[in-house]
Amino acid sequence: MLDFEMIEKAARQLHGVAHRTPVLTSRTLDELSGATVYLKAENFQRIGAFKFRGAYNVISRLDADELRHGVAAYSSGNHAQAVALAASMAGTQATILMPEDAPAAKIAATRGYGASVEFYDRYTGDRVALGNRLAAERGLTLVPPYEHAGIMAGQGTAALELIRETGSLDALLVPIGGGGLMAGSATAAKHLKPDIRMVGVEPTAGDDTKRSLAAGKRVRIPVPKTIADGQGAEIPGEMTFAVNQRLVDSVEVVSDQEIIDAMVFAFDRLKIVLEPSGASALAAVMNGRGFDAGARVGVILSGGNVGVERFRELTANIPGQNAGHEGENP
Repeated sequence: MLDFEMIEKAARQLHGVAHRTPVLTSRTLDELSGATVYLKAENFQRIGAFKFRGAYNVISRLDADELRHGVAAYSSGNHAQAVALAASMAGTQATILMPEDAPAAKIAATRGYGASVEFYDRYTGDRVALGNRLAAERGLTLVPPYEHAGIMAGQGTAALELIRETGSLDALLVPIGGGGLMAGSATAAKHLKPDIRMVGVEPTAGDDTKRSLAAGKRVRIPVPKTIADGQGAEIPGEMTFAVNQRLVDSVEVVSDQEIIDAMVFAFDRLKIVLEPSGASALAAVMNGRGFDAGARVGVILSGGNVGVERFRELTANIPGQNAGHEGENP
């Protein structure tokens, strides 16, 4: 089971390899939210998302025989890129199963890191079963996106860095997809500050963890139709839910429009690019959800892998999105 010692070991494994991503602040955001907000910018992580932390932590520990045979993964994009890069760095080959409708930029980047990509239909295929079968038939080591203690430990290093840099926080808001980032973050944060409020954030259409926590067991929902492709899980992971059920205090939901508004705010005011999943926790903060007025709030901006055409498509109908902000400091 995941514990704080595993996260510290992961931090040592990642030292000098993963980027120590910056913590951003914004007076405008503080005024808007009524809190003091610290943003852990994982969009600046290698491959553009937090996923590199977990993938490298696992793949860099494989033995010579496992590396000789290669690795497999299933992912809508960011874990795919992370496994592809980590495999390349370890001198092995990665085969990635991706949904047919995965963002083109993420498919191209995964191939660019040297991986072989195969496709499935996310609405009719079971990616876990397909991924397990692919790995078994080809003798590959499966590196799952979240159902692995080493993956969760690696992801938890982002929260570890954030809290050690900023000091005590009252709340930490974390995007939830399969739950690995939250499981690692909550394990690190609750160890360092037991009374910190751990708040998950999901898109409205993809609220499987919120429903599961309310029911006291894992609940499956229809395949979410949301712009936040990285948060499209139908059911929480078994391992991740066991951790999150114990450590997560609440889950907030945000609409696709609120996510888009957060992407625009990040672009205009923070001068950074976030993908929809990477902006969901920021959207919750901008709408005052998950914390008390005057709180010190940490937020994980989980990734920035969105192509320019997709970014333009999502933000095209925001009125006056550039008015009065050019050249303005956060």
